[in-house]
Amino acid sequence: MSAPIPHQLARRLGTGDAVVVGLSAMVGAGVFAVFAPAAQAAGSGLLVGLGLAAVVAFCNATSSAQLAAAYPTSGGTYVYGREVLGPWWGFVAGWGFVVGKTASCAAMALTFATYAVPAGRGWQRIVGAGAVVLLTVANLRGITRTAAAARVLLVATGAVLVGFLALAATGAADVHPSALPVHGGVGGVLQSAGLIFFAFAGYARIATLAEEVRRPEQLGRAIVIALAVVVLLYLAVGLALVAVLGRDLPSSATPVASAVDALGAAWAVPVVRIGAAAASLGALLALLAGVGRTTLAMARERDLPGPLASVDLRHHVPDRAQLAIGAVVVVLVLTSDLRGVIGFSSCGVLIYYAVANLSAVRQPAAQRRWPRALQLVGLVGCLVLVVTLPSASVLAGLGVLAVGVLGRLVVLRHRR
Repeated sequence: MSAPIPHQLARRLGTGDAVVVGLSAMVGAGVFAVFAPAAQAAGSGLLVGLGLAAVVAFCNATSSAQLAAAYPTSGGTYVYGREVLGPWWGFVAGWGFVVGKTASCAAMALTFATYAVPAGRGWQRIVGAGAVVLLTVANLRGITRTAAAARVLLVATGAVLVGFLALAATGAADVHPSALPVHGGVGGVLQSAGLIFFAFAGYARIATLAEEVRRPEQLGRAIVIALAVVVLLYLAVGLALVAVLGRDLPSSATPVASAVDALGAAWAVPVVRIGAAAASLGALLALLAGVGRTTLAMARERDLPGPLASVDLRHHVPDRAQLAIGAVVVVLVLTSDLRGVIGFSSCGVLIYYAVANLSAVRQPAAQRRWPRALQLVGLVGCLVLVVTLPSASVLAGLGVLAVGVLGRLVVLRHRR
């Protein structure tokens, strides 16, 4: 057997593996937590927000699928932006993804620790950092190991959510909560859509694995399947939470656990906590894999330090990039709070997808698999949702993006 080409990843994943990685990224801690802040923003309009988020996510998913088929290499929209729009567009997308999703990794680690260790902030930080270390090691063992671990965590999470939906279906008629009020208006509904979209956004992880899928032309199918499953699941959970908790939904920090308790199944609350912890680990595992591969792609083009382009010749993973991301996430877990690390993440993710949609709009007819109108709707939707996010999140996200742009300007001037 010939030696692997340096800096090249191996195609070891099937389409089903790609679907599992995407599902594990989307069926993460968001489904256990996102409905409370969405209800705070929109009241009973949160289900409308869910629908809007699903529409924007579908448009973005078709753009990502179309681009992934044309450019089957690691890096996602960083690569697509460079190839279709130019290096600066690619850099903005890649930097937004790396920064935003690194913060998301820390958020998932902290969420896991909150469910696994109910009391003691110091111990929560240690447990969260330990989870990052263990999952970084898992990613370093190879992408097939990552997919296998994601599959186990996804099954555990899915079993808990199916159990919750069964309880809600049989017991909701015996619960009579006060109705969830309508408030927030159009702005509140749009803000709830932005929050829920953040929970959907894991399908980008499928596109970032394009260099490791045996049949990259089927990535579009994997992305659409994963997104459809998650939209249906989130709709079912959202309907159940509104029916069981009603007016109490916006104030619940752990809405699924609160709903189980309200249904008179207090014995199942620990099971829900285990499911939420497993979901957080699954999302963290997929996030670490995706961010590492975008970092690899940026290092290949010298938009990040060149040594990060290293690929381990035995396991065919971006080893240095994975270690660097893991180290940064550990620092964030040990020094930041949950709200602080996710404050600018949604902004970065939406900008990333805005570039993806614009890239898909500009693709030639020979590469087109979906109507251009879908990509235009996705582009406008991303920009609208960015504007309606809390102002602090927008300012933080744009500030970090500006730091990256200024840094690239300095590096390019130095090279000249």
